[in-house]
Amino acid sequence: MKHLQVFFLTVFSGISMMWAQDACYWQQHVDYTMAVDMDVKTYQYTGTQKLVYTNNSPDELDRVFYHLYYNAFQPGSEMDIRLQNIKDPDKRMMDGDQSRISSLSESEMGYLHALTLTQDGQPVNFKEEGTILVVDLAKPIPSGGKTTFEMIFKGQVPLQIRRSGRNSTEGVALSMSQWYPKMSEYDFEGWHPNPYIAREFHGVWGNFDVKITLDKEYTVGGTGYLQNPDEIGHGYETPGTKVKTKGKTLTWHFLAPNVHDFMWAADPDYIHDTLDMENGPTLHFFYKNNPEFVENWKKLQPKTAEAMAFFSKNIGKYPYEQYSVVQGGDGGMEYAMSTLITGNREFGSLVGVMVHEMAHSWFQHILATNESEHAWMDEGFTSFISSLCMNQIMEQNKQNPFEGSYRGYYALVNSGLEMPQTTHSDRYTTNFAYGISAYSKGSIFLSQLGYIIGQDKLMETIQKYYEDFKFKHPTPNDIKRTAEKVSGMELNWYLTDWTMTTNTIDYGIKSVEANGDKTKVALERIGEMPMPLDILVVGKDGSQETYYIPLRMMFGQKDNPYPNLERTVLDNWAWAYPTYEFDINMPLEEVQAIMIDPSQLMADVDGENNVYQANP
Repeated sequence: MKHLQVFFLTVFSGISMMWAQDACYWQQHVDYTMAVDMDVKTYQYTGTQKLVYTNNSPDELDRVFYHLYYNAFQPGSEMDIRLQNIKDPDKRMMDGDQSRISSLSESEMGYLHALTLTQDGQPVNFKEEGTILVVDLAKPIPSGGKTTFEMIFKGQVPLQIRRSGRNSTEGVALSMSQWYPKMSEYDFEGWHPNPYIAREFHGVWGNFDVKITLDKEYTVGGTGYLQNPDEIGHGYETPGTKVKTKGKTLTWHFLAPNVHDFMWAADPDYIHDTLDMENGPTLHFFYKNNPEFVENWKKLQPKTAEAMAFFSKNIGKYPYEQYSVVQGGDGGMEYAMSTLITGNREFGSLVGVMVHEMAHSWFQHILATNESEHAWMDEGFTSFISSLCMNQIMEQNKQNPFEGSYRGYYALVNSGLEMPQTTHSDRYTTNFAYGISAYSKGSIFLSQLGYIIGQDKLMETIQKYYEDFKFKHPTPNDIKRTAEKVSGMELNWYLTDWTMTTNTIDYGIKSVEANGDKTKVALERIGEMPMPLDILVVGKDGSQETYYIPLRMMFGQKDNPYPNLERTVLDNWAWAYPTYEFDINMPLEEVQAIMIDPSQLMADVDGENNVYQANP
């Protein structure tokens, strides 16, 4: 914590009801038992799934929904059509001006189909609608009841286009994410059968028991704990064990408790390294035996341990016994106990993508927000904490580790393309607006919250948020209420303006005039979003002091963020008043400069009017 405090102290140059969960919190539960056989020549697989579903909701359910994600990788799918119509399509999914999905042949496309499905032994009616399987139940599931679904399914792994797939540009054979029929989440808002359009996810907490059978030359890594390491080998075996395998295939048996997704990847040329952390999990690394980047993957391993220790200290202890960093996918994507990242990178980039995806283990795979609706709580909070982590473990020594997030946000504001953060992830009209809103503006939500309540209170808020909501589905109101409890302030105004609107922050110094032996300063609020203000005054003799104007609707104030400087706390400023005046205890001729927000953590869209500079 000390390094965080030092950084922050030296920086100088209707909504609640919509998002609130009932006081009697509940969440659904699933237990998956799956066995899958993969043909590595055809990339087709068959599987069985037994799913025990526990209805912890107060409602009786007469139907359920499954996600069949691989059906998105077919010509004419919703993902394909959206790709062809959005103004700025993802270049990874394009071949020039053409959607890569649109040109997939029958053997290249993906699919996932339920062949049979029963509920407690009785056949049910089911229908595929794109990437969603709609199931009419044989009998309703009562509140508090359980039911067992048994399914036989088949699938084909698509060419690697987005996140999942086969034969990536780096030659990884199988990146198996979103590969199984996955029960849709039902929560206090109802069902969430979102079609897969390449955005975000929302999953049901549960336990996974997964057996994967494929060619014995392939090494498998990803989610879960391998149950038969001495039968498998491939770097999992007990040291000194001689592994002997018979036949052409191996069956890998993984258990993953208390997660909401399951990913695996496989390749015949994976190197598998492990690193046992002191007071931490075992780290697994799977990467191609490519001499161009093997050295970087070796150097990555101690940095991964440093990142794990950083997040465990500053958010909360990592609760699982293993974490896997796996080469695959199309960039970086987080999964339970694991991540897929592309591996042919410069070392700094490799560390950066690992740090970001590992941070998602907390902000999504332990604090499981509905990222389809609130991507900023997932991507933004991850960006915030990973920026702090990179600043430390890579010794970047940035005064403001979040400067990139602020630049991105200002670019979005100036573009005219901004949409409120309450916009569903799939509904953003541009990828640019989505990305900046989720990552940059979401990160600023926290860094700016630290400006409002104080940096120590911010870190305390993050840790309490983790303790109170781990293994749950927290909402925007939950992080706001946590910050209120820690700080003693009222913060509904902040959550409302920052996330529900595109209101901007713009305060300015309107005038600076002599007032006898004092100096009168007039401020104006130009933007619609209110904020408390820190104001730095520098005298011509080099002296410095600060003035603090609380926002009336906060009904509180933060501690002095600059303990080495004298601070004067002024009367609060009510939002309805567009101007505010106060006196500085210094004659005008002795004032060298006045600056609103010396920390630069308030996202003021026009910094030019934040500074008064005396004439030479």
